[in-house]
Amino acid sequence: MDRTCSLTNREELYSAILSKKSYLCVGLDPDPEKIPSCFGQGIEAMYNFCISIIECTKHVAVAYKPNLAFFESYGPEGVATLKRIIKTIPSDCLVIADAKRGDIGNTARMYASSLFDDLGADAATVAPYMGEDSVRPFTDRNDKWTILLALTSNYGADDFEFHGTPPLFERVIEKASAWGTLDNLMFVVGATRPELLSRVRELAPESFLLVPGVGTQGGTLEAVAKAGLNSKCGLLVNSSRGILYAADNPRSREESTLASRYQAEELASKMADSLQR
Repeated sequence: MDRTCSLTNREELYSAILSKKSYLCVGLDPDPEKIPSCFGQGIEAMYNFCISIIECTKHVAVAYKPNLAFFESYGPEGVATLKRIIKTIPSDCLVIADAKRGDIGNTARMYASSLFDDLGADAATVAPYMGEDSVRPFTDRNDKWTILLALTSNYGADDFEFHGTPPLFERVIEKASAWGTLDNLMFVVGATRPELLSRVRELAPESFLLVPGVGTQGGTLEAVAKAGLNSKCGLLVNSSRGILYAADNPRSREESTLASRYQAEELASKMADSLQR
């Protein structure tokens, strides 16, 4: 049975956030070297591990973000397994294909079809640096979300994103805002530069932002909430390794799952507090 997501616009996404009192996005990055041995071996371990994460976090998560590279590293069977995993994700959660696609129009159209129609994702990360025609095949899908890279958290962002007057990331946001709507376009903004997150919020006051980098990469939820919350929340804050590998050398699946659940609930509790302010 195909999965149908109910969060196809900003109001529906905001309603889910209010219902769960959380704007948590759980990143699914199943690293073969980090998956606890208690989940098995190979593809089976990856599937069991991801399913356990979904089961223990779905009450507080409004989105899941599978990073396609981790699944593709298993070969064709890894992608097939991801499709199975996606079908288990509740309809009140977004599935964000973290693919960072970016190519000319014809190729972009095939990428969009692959991620939305074949894989079954509700949203996809897209690199905007080849311009509007590379993004339109995604934003033309009004029932899906396009999430454009704007201000990333890696150290190499200094090579390009902050150069120019105004800086490149500002020009991306200002230009690309016209390529979609508040109901189908978000921006990726890293949590490790909260002072620049405030500037992004000035440029895109009503847009949703997908914010990676909280936890292991050094960003804090408090700083992100202070700089990024708007009248409709406007944030999806992603945590990957901090939740997935919360247990240190767990002896059982239950021990691993309990640690991941605890970490997700801790983040969600802080998010609930920030939503009440």
